Amino acid sequence: MNKTVETAPKRVIDFLSKKKIFFGISLAIFAIGIICNIIFGTQLDIQFTGGTIVKYSYTGQVNEEKLKEVAQNATPDNEITFSISKNMIAGGENTGDDYIVSLQFTGTDSISFEQQKAVTEALNKEFPDNGFEYSESTSVESSMGWKFFLKCIVAVAIACALMVLYVTFRFKKIGGLSAGMMALAALFHDVLIIYFLYVILRMPIDGNFIAVVLMILGYSLNDTIVIYDRIRENRKVLGGKTPLDQLVNQSLTQVIRRTILTSVSTLMAVACVYAVGIIFNLDSVTKFALPTMVGIVSGCYSSIAIAVPLWVTWVNNKKKKGKD
Repeated sequence: MNKTVETAPKRVIDFLSKKKIFFGISLAIFAIGIICNIIFGTQLDIQFTGGTIVKYSYTGQVNEEKLKEVAQNATPDNEITFSISKNMIAGGENTGDDYIVSLQFTGTDSISFEQQKAVTEALNKEFPDNGFEYSESTSVESSMGWKFFLKCIVAVAIACALMVLYVTFRFKKIGGLSAGMMALAALFHDVLIIYFLYVILRMPIDGNFIAVVLMILGYSLNDTIVIYDRIRENRKVLGGKTPLDQLVNQSLTQVIRRTILTSVSTLMAVACVYAVGIIFNLDSVTKFALPTMVGIVSGCYSSIAIAVPLWVTWVNNKKKKGKD
């Protein structure tokens, strides 16, 4: 049975001639991220640093900055961060104005009952009409948080290694190892983009960050594999004497429409999730959906504009050295 091969497009887009522009865009984003990282620093969530999370329920609207100030004054020895979300399991007649505020106390292994009571009293004194009530508390030891962080890093490293091995063995005919290494470079590009997003938006690195990274690694690699696969098939059709730049530009032109449409469809689905999180004030949902949307865009971009141009540059330089 003959395999159906997509015909060459009428107009081939010269992607490779724009590689300096692509690399420049990424370097500019990295420069902004590094500057923001120097200014703001990296915030680690309590999951990694250790501390205590205390949750309080309340009704109505409050001034968030004032809320943080009151809680901080009640526990001056601990640095506080907080998040507010809708109370989706409120009992009785839920008017839609029930909220949960999660206060995260870092710099300690636990918060005493007296300190929790002091915070409750301070909040009710400052906001007497909102009915602040203690809900629950969770403590995380700093040593356990650090171990969890290391396990997450190991998980990401193993995922990257397995992905490179997969690409290396699957695409031996187009230089498997070089293709795998450039795919890995694109994956690092996407991880850095997500990391810098967290830094710029002052979002603490938490379990959501690791989940987003692992998901985007798979998504980005899938886009790269689609392109590599088309390059491999076109090489069979056009022959080994076809200039590499022509081969790659034709392959990219053939898959660009499908790659972008797939990314847009996925982006729209995640955007709907993000919108729901905004409407219902679901902090955990928005903190997952927003970096995922950025990661989808970055993954699509890096596959086309980073992984493949880097691979072509690698192969061409290798050929030049072989001729010298």
